Amino acid sequence: MHMNRIVFDCERMKYPNTGLYSYCLNLGTRLQQTLHQNAQLTFFIPPAVKKIFGSQSSNIIQHSYQKFWLPSLKDYHIWHATYQGSQYLPQLNKKIKVVLTIHDLNFMHDPRKSEAKKKKYLKVLQHNIDRSAAIICISEFAKSDVLQYCATKNKPIYVIHNGTNSLEKPGLFGNSYKPRTRFLFSIGVMERKKNFHVLLPLLQQNKDMELLIAGQPNDREYIDYIISMARELGVEEKLKVLGAISEEEKSWYYENCYAFTFPSLSEGFGLPVTEAMSVGKPLFLSDKTALPEIGQDIAFYFNDFNSAHMQKVFIDGMQQYKTEKMQDAIKLRGQDFCWQKAAQQYINVYQSL
Repeated sequence: MHMNRIVFDCERMKYPNTGLYSYCLNLGTRLQQTLHQNAQLTFFIPPAVKKIFGSQSSNIIQHSYQKFWLPSLKDYHIWHATYQGSQYLPQLNKKIKVVLTIHDLNFMHDPRKSEAKKKKYLKVLQHNIDRSAAIICISEFAKSDVLQYCATKNKPIYVIHNGTNSLEKPGLFGNSYKPRTRFLFSIGVMERKKNFHVLLPLLQQNKDMELLIAGQPNDREYIDYIISMARELGVEEKLKVLGAISEEEKSWYYENCYAFTFPSLSEGFGLPVTEAMSVGKPLFLSDKTALPEIGQDIAFYFNDFNSAHMQKVFIDGMQQYKTEKMQDAIKLRGQDFCWQKAAQQYINVYQSL
């Protein structure tokens, strides 16, 4: 029987504690479980994580020189590029079909990116679209951006939502931070587009509340800015920037927070939102990019970031959450996002090629 051979590109797993790492880990695991006897999945994977899919997994170990010269892929049929800006696409072997996942065009929504930078990113993306046989976007919002800014030349373009990451058993350790009072929780790579600083005035207006922000500390300057703003507002004692945290700690903070807040300016999907949904927490999100598509009517939205508006959204939202007992409806919405379902949809795309 003809054996389909698929390469699943995990190149971005060299960056732990990021959305792309978690996307590759969750989708790769489910594909491995779901693909049937007539298909073989091989991971194109950085050396540091080569055992992550089990010691029996089929791997091609990633090296930077492969940007210029990939190993022979003559026995393979599909290369799934899971990162839209990938430099590791099979250029010589045109027989191999490329599936390209596009997570977002956030750079087009970033006022701090110059036109030259935007042009450069678009050029790389367009090059990868030209090489692909099918395009997958992780939200309708991302798809509409792709159609607006790129030439897809009638290639099939699918929307497959990410799943929700299953939360580990919650637990804090001896050195974990334990809040002294009720707290807001937010998580994401520490960089400006996450917009965490706009949450600080809520601490001024809600005296008995802390704010915990977790995530990879990518932008030291932005972290310093948040801390100095907290000092100016007199809420420095109530802010805790946690940095990267363990899965158990993350689960604990989701389970025990008063509300989950995510005022990000640009998201292709927003994985933390679906994680918070899985425990039925009140969700306070920005109304930007893909977030309203993911949160729909079970989240509350900041339409702008002035402190009076945010306080009103917060107070009214908490009131509605309690009155309408929204926890179950939020959990139910969270079940729409399932990695198993996503894996099956990806396999359908592979089969279509």
